[in-house]
Amino acid sequence: MANSDSPISLAVFNRISLYERWLCGMKTEGYRTVSSVALADALSLNPSVVKKDLACVIVNEGKPKVGYNIDELIEDIENFLGYKNTKDAVLVGVGKLGQALMGYQGFEKYGLNIIAGFDSDETKVSQEINGKKILPAGKLESAVKKLNINIAILTTPQDQAQAVTDILIKAGIRAIWNFTPAHLKTPDDVAVKNEDMAVSLAVLSQQLKGILKKESE
Repeated sequence: MANSDSPISLAVFNRISLYERWLCGMKTEGYRTVSSVALADALSLNPSVVKKDLACVIVNEGKPKVGYNIDELIEDIENFLGYKNTKDAVLVGVGKLGQALMGYQGFEKYGLNIIAGFDSDETKVSQEINGKKILPAGKLESAVKKLNINIAILTTPQDQAQAVTDILIKAGIRAIWNFTPAHLKTPDDVAVKNEDMAVSLAVLSQQLKGILKKESE
């Protein structure tokens, strides 16, 4: 049975998300059960690590010599990750990245519902992306308060990020998904997840460098 009292590391969350994607693929191919060993082999992970990860999330126990029911395991993982709990969010800064995020329909699977975008560019106001309206930045604070929104996606220019963050915090936002390079100053009771593309590219470049080095040796 899942133990919700134990702290879960980011590495565990990343692996559990990986399990969910792989299991969905196996379900599509017609598989009905899977063992932790088979899951570990498929993803090149240590079986004991996989078994320990699954112990954090499972409600439906596996059966000896049969393994886990894939449908039930996917349900347990998605409940653990919060995919079944739709969370309304606002997006601030509807440039090309913001437009792409507003247009991405896959967020719905993960329980995220962007209700509207906000931008200071009047030429964008009243336009719609994926059925979501772009509203003037001046209405951001009142909209967040009125609709009791807890999550904001930040895709503004870097030099505007902190000022917008201050408005979001004043309005009651409790979590910010930050796609800007800015280091945001927030109180301890506001969660921030930074998506730093430069860092991600640097990590990928180092991985590629290591692969090419091994090939040349």
